[in-house]
Amino acid sequence: MSKPESSDTQFFNSFSLVLGMLIFVAIVLFAVARNVGEETQSEHVLLDPLHVKQVHENIVPFAHEAIAGQDNSALAALSAPKGGAPAADVPTTGEQAFTKVCSACHGTGVNGAPKVGDKAAWGPRIAQGKDLLYQHAISGKGAMPPKGGTTWPDATIRMTVDYMVSLNK
Repeated sequence: MSKPESSDTQFFNSFSLVLGMLIFVAIVLFAVARNVGEETQSEHVLLDPLHVKQVHENIVPFAHEAIAGQDNSALAALSAPKGGAPAADVPTTGEQAFTKVCSACHGTGVNGAPKVGDKAAWGPRIAQGKDLLYQHAISGKGAMPPKGGTTWPDATIRMTVDYMVSLNK
């Protein structure tokens, strides 16, 4: 004659069986996930330049804000094109550059920027020489960030300064 199992022993046996089955299912799911993920996590995919570029584009911040009166020079480095390639939106004339960026402040006098056409404000600046004007435009002065907040080449900035000077003579 055998002893009848107690309800505690029955519960423990059932619980152990269910727990064992859940652990087995978890192990099987883990193995399947590794197999599926192996394709996208392999080294050849991670080193693929197009894949790396796509990932970088997906994680880059949406925007950077310049704050008037603050040092915003770090923004130019963040938005600079990679690999030294020139930006596609670089203006070809000083007038285009002025209209596109510089007129926002120099057209209205925002943040103390000398307005184009104000000969009293521009006269002393022009008298100091173009080299100093170039230096201030490229390095930034007062509330104006370096290169007016653009990533344009120095030659474009000089061309824009020349255009602005021609409007104030």
